[in-house]
Amino acid sequence: MSDRALPGKDPHGISRRGFIARTSSILGAVTLAGHIAPAQAQAAPAPGPVESGAHVQALVIGTGYGGSVAALRLAQAGVDVQMIEMGMDWVTPGSDGKIFPKVTSPDYRSFWLRTRTKAPLSNFLGFPIDKDVPKYTGILDAEDFAGITVYQGRGVGGGSLVNGGMAVTPKRANFQAVLPSVDADEMYETYYPRANAGLGVGMIDPNWFETAACYQFSRVGRKHAQRSGFAWTFVPDVYDWDYMKQEAAGTATKSALDGEILYGNNHGKKSLVQTYLAQARATGKVAISSLHKVTSVTPTTDGGYTVTIDQLNTTGDTVATKTVTADRVFFAAGSVGTSKLLVKLKATGALPNLNTEVGKGWGDNGNVMCGRANHMWDPTGKLQATIPCSGIDNWDAGGAFAEVAPLPTGIETYASFYLSITKNPNRAEFSWNAATGKADLSWQTAWKQPSIDMAKTIFDKINAKEGTIYRTDLFGGNKVWNDTLTYHPLGGAVLNKATDNYGRLHGYTGLYVIDGALIPGNTSVNPFVTITALAERNIEKIIATDL
Repeated sequence: MSDRALPGKDPHGISRRGFIARTSSILGAVTLAGHIAPAQAQAAPAPGPVESGAHVQALVIGTGYGGSVAALRLAQAGVDVQMIEMGMDWVTPGSDGKIFPKVTSPDYRSFWLRTRTKAPLSNFLGFPIDKDVPKYTGILDAEDFAGITVYQGRGVGGGSLVNGGMAVTPKRANFQAVLPSVDADEMYETYYPRANAGLGVGMIDPNWFETAACYQFSRVGRKHAQRSGFAWTFVPDVYDWDYMKQEAAGTATKSALDGEILYGNNHGKKSLVQTYLAQARATGKVAISSLHKVTSVTPTTDGGYTVTIDQLNTTGDTVATKTVTADRVFFAAGSVGTSKLLVKLKATGALPNLNTEVGKGWGDNGNVMCGRANHMWDPTGKLQATIPCSGIDNWDAGGAFAEVAPLPTGIETYASFYLSITKNPNRAEFSWNAATGKADLSWQTAWKQPSIDMAKTIFDKINAKEGTIYRTDLFGGNKVWNDTLTYHPLGGAVLNKATDNYGRLHGYTGLYVIDGALIPGNTSVNPFVTITALAERNIEKIIATDL
């Protein structure tokens, strides 16, 4: 999502020219020469998996945003790093010659250990679109809890593999409400710029946007928003916009214009595989073990930690159990993965000194989805890029920001589709269920009502102005709102509560949280730039003072 407006200054008080200059002045080691190569050529093969009995200086659990930042900066400081990733290293093409399938053709690669797909948009024109698939360690996890399904990326690169790449820095005015113990000056002067550079953030060419057929849906969204008095804004992203132009011109293999995003993107998107992880691997000091899952972390007598790891096959079975020792352990398995593991370790006595804040402060970033049925004179286009580039900002007045999202069906739908981020105050808690041997989450579906009310401050007004109605054929059961999901899980090991102000877990030396679990439930925008910037801040302090 974005809070940025054109022309003139964006709501952060930064000129658009200044933003582009800042985000385009990326160090040569961070940027990629030319355009993004096909996914199968994006990374050199990783070293073999970690061996049982090995000793590592730093073990990082997870390869998403926080873990990738930690691994790179530790390696640059001379530390040997072993990364543990539950998902696959996506480097081998399928029988279709592609690594990732497109949104409209889910197959065995699409979902994590499901036998039936569970797409966020489950119905179209009243017909269910999910289908049976073979059980496989696919790229997108739709993890079900009581009251909510949490979508997460599975694979080397974590959530960067499956998100829309919306790379948004929050409005500075909103930052202290998100992370009150963090110095906003240093974040906006140092760490947000560093994160934007490292991630390769850029902005769509506004002139090209005006005529691109693939963004007709976004231009319709702009017209409707502005006619109702709302601010419409461009959104920064990590897609290679030059590559997007080539896709549209027919001079490059189509990717975003061929329905690729939710289950991975084969060409133009700069995931962590092309940015932080590419640099980390290039140091020669970072090894990644994919299809490995950490199950236990316990202190050793000499101050380090024994880490137990299950090795998985592609149907999710454990084929080996390994034990390694690590001087330091960084929890970076994502908000859900980190929180579930920590509450388990505390409850089962592996790490009993973790404090009572572990598992608390979890939120969904206020995510809700809806669609609107437009009039016949407002077609949104048969060809729609899977990369959103704009949004509607009513955060200050109504507590909502809405991404003008694509519906890449390949047919004209006359529909506008939106993912909203809202100022939902509700927070849930993870707890360990000894009877089931799993972590439970206390979220309730009714807690989404504030998000719906906030999103309605935008769409009720637009519908009234345009004489349009909500779509009821997208989520099953004649529903207007998808109020049972989140793309943006946050919290569960909140900064300065479960940890100190730099992510050191209370109760233990050498244990750190460095991912979205640190952020208490909402960032007011898409969260991954904030996760990355916070990780940059924290690891710099940890390296300077702990190593």
